[in-house]
Amino acid sequence: MADSNPSSGSPGETQNPIPDGNAPSESDLALDNLAQKVQESLSLERRHKFWETQPVGQFKDFVVAPDFDENDVEHWLLPKEDVVDSYLVESPETHEVTDFCSFYTLPSTILGNSNYSILKAAYSFYNVSTMTPLLQLMNDALIVAKQKDHDVFNALDVMQNEAFLKELKFGPGDGKLHYYLYNYRIRNGLKPSELGLVLL
Repeated sequence: MADSNPSSGSPGETQNPIPDGNAPSESDLALDNLAQKVQESLSLERRHKFWETQPVGQFKDFVVAPDFDENDVEHWLLPKEDVVDSYLVESPETHEVTDFCSFYTLPSTILGNSNYSILKAAYSFYNVSTMTPLLQLMNDALIVAKQKDHDVFNALDVMQNEAFLKELKFGPGDGKLHYYLYNYRIRNGLKPSELGLVLL
């Protein structure tokens, strides 16, 4: 976990206990109503077309970011049970895909506790928000993660994540995550918001 005010090049990680979701609002159910599992809704060709045509998807705003081709989209972003969850939001009028969100699962073993043995943690992965506000999109992701029995939801303060961390009551972590880039020339230290890379 990381400091909420990390130094340059040290993206911080924050976490949010998953809400109980007992009384979800209409917006809380947006993903449940509109999003479909990636592999159930679109061909790989259309998925990649959506990803590559988005400003965020192309990572144009970031100093350091991956360059996904079709194989990368298939490998990194298609859902895999207990590894990666990916969701799309589709316009009910045009049936065009408008938004994308994803998180990956990383369970941890709990030692010395007779009641619990595993902590199931979700980590925010790559997200594209064009029509649905990112805040709402990530709130929906929290609800979905809770429905899938995750205990906690973590997120780094990279990309545009600062837009939702405080509002969704993520708590700052107590460590720092450093990215070491071999044979990569960068003139100055990076702000977390300039980094479009999530390591998995």
